[in-house]
Amino acid sequence: MEHRPGLDPAVADVRRAVRGALAGVTGPIVVALSGGADSLALAAAVAFEAPRAGIAASAVVIDHGLQAGSAQVAARAAEAAASLGLPARTIRVEVGVAGGPEAAARDARREALRSAAREAGATAVLLAHTLDDQAETVLIGLARGSGATSLGGMAPVRDDDGIRWIRPLLGLRRATTRAACTAQGLPPWDDPHNLDRRFLRVRVRQDVLPLLETSLGPGVAEALVRTADQLREDAEAFDAMIEEVIEDIVEHAEAGIAVSVAALAANPPALRHRIIRHVVSSEFGVSLTRTQTLEVARLVTDWAGQGPLDLPGCRALRRGDRIEFRASAS
Repeated sequence: MEHRPGLDPAVADVRRAVRGALAGVTGPIVVALSGGADSLALAAAVAFEAPRAGIAASAVVIDHGLQAGSAQVAARAAEAAASLGLPARTIRVEVGVAGGPEAAARDARREALRSAAREAGATAVLLAHTLDDQAETVLIGLARGSGATSLGGMAPVRDDDGIRWIRPLLGLRRATTRAACTAQGLPPWDDPHNLDRRFLRVRVRQDVLPLLETSLGPGVAEALVRTADQLREDAEAFDAMIEEVIEDIVEHAEAGIAVSVAALAANPPALRHRIIRHVVSSEFGVSLTRTQTLEVARLVTDWAGQGPLDLPGCRALRRGDRIEFRASAS
């Protein structure tokens, strides 16, 4: 435990997490700040730790425009960042409707943060997701029947198109970030959407996790996160295996790509299914469901002359000793 006279334990925990996350970071960083307790505690810790690590830091506040008074909320968050010594920029985004409001807001936010990071010359964006967020993500994945990759939850560090996305607070509970704000005299904004029971995540947060804690005993959230960590390690190992074999079994085909039937048949189901999903995702930018993946696999393991399969963005068919994936006709 970090020991400094008068230093609140919650503040010390958040700072320690940020200090560890900044190890190895060499360029400027951007903090995603909503004004809520999680991101406000993160911003305060970054404002303290980044200068000591010789790292330039700034904050980006995203105004989704989804609620009355959102501009004022964004302005208060930017003022809080400035009071901490973090230069802040506010970006208003347009949120679409594809995939539902939560997904659309997330996509718009991510793209705005990516653009802001590039404009600032930043090498990393810090996000304020906590252990509670991770546990909720795993439970939602379970409810939807997601595979191991989705159940692995959010990665602490992920590199994407030249930007490193870092989540320093995944090991801390939401109560810790709120306590850190209180200790530092930082009044957080409470998003009313976090109480709106129309959203699945809110129902998981308010009903499901408390019920599990009551019925099974404390520590359920931590156990879910440990499970996510293990599944993410497994998924990363599978991905590495796929990268090793993919070049030997895939070739270009007319209007698409083809995979060797013999090579797919030689692999165990878990790897075979991941290869199928990987090929479709890489070539056509879409994700297959479990049912769709199994139907494609039947072209390998249970071939009886069945015709082409219509999939999102493409068609799969067997031609001789190959499974071909072709772009869907527009």
